[in-house]
Amino acid sequence: MSTLKFIVKRFLYLILLLFGVASCVFFISKMVPGDAVSAYLSPRSLSNPEIVDAFKAKWGLDDSLIVQYYHYIQNLMHLDLGVSIRTGNPVMDELKRSYPATMELAFFSILFASVFGILFGVISATKRNSLIDQTVRAISVTGVSIPSFWFAIIMLYIFYSRLGWAPGIGRLGVRIPNPLHITGMYVLDGLLTGNMNAVKDALQHLVLPSIVLGSFTMGLITRNTRSSLLETLSTDYIRTARAKGMGKGRIMFIHAFGNAAIPVLTVIGVGFGNLLGGMVVVEKIFSWPGVGQFAYQSVLALDFPAIVGVSLLIAVNYAIINIVIDILYGVIDPRVRVHR
Repeated sequence: MSTLKFIVKRFLYLILLLFGVASCVFFISKMVPGDAVSAYLSPRSLSNPEIVDAFKAKWGLDDSLIVQYYHYIQNLMHLDLGVSIRTGNPVMDELKRSYPATMELAFFSILFASVFGILFGVISATKRNSLIDQTVRAISVTGVSIPSFWFAIIMLYIFYSRLGWAPGIGRLGVRIPNPLHITGMYVLDGLLTGNMNAVKDALQHLVLPSIVLGSFTMGLITRNTRSSLLETLSTDYIRTARAKGMGKGRIMFIHAFGNAAIPVLTVIGVGFGNLLGGMVVVEKIFSWPGVGQFAYQSVLALDFPAIVGVSLLIAVNYAIINIVIDILYGVIDPRVRVHR
């Protein structure tokens, strides 16, 4: 199957997947306890039937469930996610405003996790059963098992409150103006506009949340890199390469790591999707104005249009990441392309 045909097929699957996710999220959101009327109207307003009826009519809550679902799917086909009951703004505009902050944090988190995860995994595999190997394995287990909210608080206490090595919460210091908006990602916008003060300050603010958010994925990547490399290094063609006198570095990085990279790539892709969908706690602690904060406030307020919009955004992220990972499989290992 050609690469183009494969990509088209995956995008058709993506449309079906989004339709299924959108339907599930809509009906589940209608089944959860509580309703927007009780959440937004005061007890005094709730006692007035005219105000309650006007509220329901405004947000389409007086229609039957099937009619609400029909309008919801119809609007979705026009990329209209509805209006946030909490803010009164279109959900799509809210997501456009918060998504760049989340994407920037997720990018630096997966970068941290990938670089240190692969590095630790390679070191651990080459120094198998040594003290270094035991230390790296302990770090990876700690990264996987430590709760992110506790890790975030500890990091802020040590590196911000006690040592003063890291800036506090938020994306920029109070004295640094926001860079000119181009993408919404401060580091990239600062580079594009030559605002190096903003770039430096934004990078400093990214360090702690990136480490906290990426520690779990780093632990997974370390463990998978180590196990995958050890399995590959025990194969016949590696033993043959050693018998021919090939150097350790060439065996490791040209022959062994290429074959061991596919499971690691899978972990990186899944980890990136998890970062985008699971940063609610970290964004809350670091006052990061991203999708996680928006989702947190929306859930507290029973803002169903916003909850559905965030859920769909996360589903789209997962689906696109999976497509990219599948394409990279074929680039790394041509045998994958043959079997598609």
